[in-house]
Amino acid sequence: MKTLAAIFSVALLGLHCVRAEDAASGIDLKHKSSFTMEASGRNPFWPIGWKPVAKAQTTSGEHVGPEIQPSSFLVSSITLDTGAHFAIINGKAMQEGQTFGLQLGTQTYQLTVKRIEDGRVILARRDEEIIVPLRRK
Repeated sequence: MKTLAAIFSVALLGLHCVRAEDAASGIDLKHKSSFTMEASGRNPFWPIGWKPVAKAQTTSGEHVGPEIQPSSFLVSSITLDTGAHFAIINGKAMQEGQTFGLQLGTQTYQLTVKRIEDGRVILARRDEEIIVPLRRK
């Protein structure tokens, strides 16, 4: 008797699924949505009021990008240990030889920690050096 009830309930469930599929296929869309954006249009995913910054094109290959000022960095701590020198630059622990990125506007510049000395950090970007002093309170 239990097996007969189980078979009946499975058959009833299968019949119900077939009816649900028939009902779902009966839906016809009158208007399909679409999105096309003009070339001069505003991206809908940008925050309200935000406008993209125009990128300046540089033709000279010698000095690409603006000169990075030492005020772009905050050196808050320097640790000089035997064999290892560490500094906290813009809130991140760095050591000599480490490479990191600095984002100014829409550009990201790659810099390397060249030397960490007592009271200052020397950063390298291509062939220029940026000397950043330790900021004391």
